[in-house]
Amino acid sequence: MALARQSPESNDRINGALLGSSIGDALAMPAHWYYDRAALRRDYGAIDRFREPRSPHPDSILWRSRYDPINEKGEILHDQAVWWGRRGIHYHQFLEAGENTLTWQLANEVLASLAACGGHRSEDYLDRYVRFLTTPGRHRDTYLEECHRGFFTNYARGRSPDRCAVMEKHIGGLAGLVPVVAWHAADREEAMERAKAHVALTHAGDRMAEAVTLVADLLWQTLAGRPLRESILEAQQRQGNRFARYPFAKWLEERDETVVGSRLSPACYLDDSVPATLFLALRYHDRPREGLIANTMLGGDNVHRGILLGALLGAENGIESWPLEWRTGLKNPPAFEKTLLTH
Repeated sequence: MALARQSPESNDRINGALLGSSIGDALAMPAHWYYDRAALRRDYGAIDRFREPRSPHPDSILWRSRYDPINEKGEILHDQAVWWGRRGIHYHQFLEAGENTLTWQLANEVLASLAACGGHRSEDYLDRYVRFLTTPGRHRDTYLEECHRGFFTNYARGRSPDRCAVMEKHIGGLAGLVPVVAWHAADREEAMERAKAHVALTHAGDRMAEAVTLVADLLWQTLAGRPLRESILEAQQRQGNRFARYPFAKWLEERDETVVGSRLSPACYLDDSVPATLFLALRYHDRPREGLIANTMLGGDNVHRGILLGALLGAENGIESWPLEWRTGLKNPPAFEKTLLTH
């Protein structure tokens, strides 16, 4: 396995990143897409441990979402279809405390593919992706993002899986880069190339590719031992990537709720969610536990911000920076279980 080539210190950062992503997702899961922060606190208090989702979800707009498969090849909702179109439905209503959303469960499929193939192989992951979503009972999540619905509409029309990706603009598409960069951490160029190729399988477009370029490189640098704060500030100073053209350092003088709420939307669109993640990574670079709690309580698309934030903070601080109750409370821990257990 590629991970075996790394030093113990590098393995610690890799494991910290993978576990951090899983934790960031699971911790934020019950509060996902809450935009009314008063309602979030009313329903959950301060979320500092894994919690089950509550129903009804006061900000749910699942009732406005639709997906009608054109044939059996496009069937991906299965027994969850009956919940679509109803008001108040929590997007992750059947998940348990510490259970990961579909997004990180698919990232675990990336890990399984990497391990089976000894590296990134697009055709193997696409086969796993199609089987995972078309097989009833593989997961218990209610919500499937637009990218999946678009992909399987194209697949149902007879396109080959490598031609089914749709143009995308949501941060959830970046989750898959975390395991790819972690696996290829020994080679920067390969890590970047593979990360971009992987995300493009299901999330097409120049905007997505530019977001991958920034986040994957920041993660790779942190895994290589460069201080996360230093890398983020350099990206800001260069102004080369659209998602880094923000005064992150100046914003540290303001409250999290002001930056992610007034200056940036807490929603899922890349133009806001990526810089919001980098701001939180800068502020909490040496306080990973506080960082994931803060991200969770900001609401919005905190799950997908949490996946990337957890990876960056875990890469910076290592696996033992995550509380033991979080490390042992996950229902879907990263697939590199043996590597995690040997630390």
